[in-house]
Amino acid sequence: MGALVQVSDEPAASPRAWAGRDLVAAGLALAAFAVLCAVVLSVAPRLIEPDDYAYRASIVAMTQGHFLTLSTAQVDALAAQLPGPGGGLVPGGIPQWVQLPGGQWISEKDPGYPFLAAPFQALGVIRLAPLFYGALGCLGLYAGARRWLGRWGGPVAVGLFCSSGAAMLFAWRDYMPTFTDASLIAAGTGALLWAVLATGASTARRTAAGLAGFVALEAATFVRYTNIVVLGCAAVAVVVAWRIRAARLPAAALAWWLGSVTAFGAGVAIFDDLVYGGPLTSGYRPGEITFSLGAVLPNLRYMPAHLIEAMPMLVLGLAGLGWIIGRWARLRRAGGEPAARARRDLAVGLALAASWSGVWGLYAAYTWTAAPFLSTLQAARFYLPALGAIALLGAWFLVQCGAWLAARAPRRTLLAPTSAVLVVAVTFGLGAGSFAAMRDFSLGGLKVVHGGPPGQPLPGVRGPAGRS
Repeated sequence: MGALVQVSDEPAASPRAWAGRDLVAAGLALAAFAVLCAVVLSVAPRLIEPDDYAYRASIVAMTQGHFLTLSTAQVDALAAQLPGPGGGLVPGGIPQWVQLPGGQWISEKDPGYPFLAAPFQALGVIRLAPLFYGALGCLGLYAGARRWLGRWGGPVAVGLFCSSGAAMLFAWRDYMPTFTDASLIAAGTGALLWAVLATGASTARRTAAGLAGFVALEAATFVRYTNIVVLGCAAVAVVVAWRIRAARLPAAALAWWLGSVTAFGAGVAIFDDLVYGGPLTSGYRPGEITFSLGAVLPNLRYMPAHLIEAMPMLVLGLAGLGWIIGRWARLRRAGGEPAARARRDLAVGLALAASWSGVWGLYAAYTWTAAPFLSTLQAARFYLPALGAIALLGAWFLVQCGAWLAARAPRRTLLAPTSAVLVVAVTFGLGAGSFAAMRDFSLGGLKVVHGGPPGQPLPGVRGPAGRS
């Protein structure tokens, strides 16, 4: 696991040249995010699946002062307000809402996203909610990748994150939490990466950055409870980094970070006990969400095509991870700066790979996606929380490729960033095509459009707990 110290690949340059390159790098990252926003906002919003309607009802209810549960009368009134499925129907006509034993109603979905989206709904700018959290994700990725990979790593990581067709799709679906929790994980991962590698920064700055990172991961877990896999990987990673002393992490910082995780876990347990009737209970009915080893082989058969379509940059991430491991194996007995860099990259790469494989390994056993009839839109969303880790590993690969090219043409100082920008531009093209294909998805032959006829039922909805 070797040294985690920052090893710079930057050549010597004048302060003015450094400042100019920093501005170019930041400008490229902003441009990547601007392209994402332009693509997303250029298409009229649409509610596609029952999930969109369930979340919309929760968010609208929260803007009306109903933060947790609603009575039957309140659900009737809420359903009458909402166009499309659920509008004007009896209680339970709002897709994927359930009645608790005490008679109150609540969405079966995990409760975090309505808390994050309600302020935007109240201001009438709900379309900006996913993009706001996407901006936080880009900021975290930029800081973490710049610290790890140097100046050009930041914009490359942001570009890969924003160029995914899945990112575009779920940033466009304003009432879905999928891009928001992926962005919060990206923000938290980047902040923690900065905090661990910034050995020259003050203890206060490292503690604050790491704490912000864990808070982002905790918020993502409140949005989707299965993101606890990512939160657990992050906690283990910082403990390991502290134990091996390579990152010179202050014990006080570690205490703050792990204390935050502990407090969050206790808070969620209390919340679930008060709302759902048990510390490990959620709104889903027993047996509705199931994981089984028997689903692994079918998912391995059907999911790769969906994931390649939705996130083609995963190929770059896998290539980066393989290169990191191979370089460490070649240099593991060596000394000097290259070997130190290889050990640092291995430590970071394994931590990112653990987060990525944890999420994807969990959902490889998800029984609902182990079927041939699902579309990419329906199946790929569960795998999106790994997008930040994939972008960081893919950025490592492109930065190393650029450095390899620049070493063979030393007078062409812009060759490395230019080659990376070209590759990211290609991934944006692939992502835009994937986004266009996925957004025209029809559920059961019926295209569900925002503002459709009131009372029009969704195929496959089974009363209050129906799911697609």
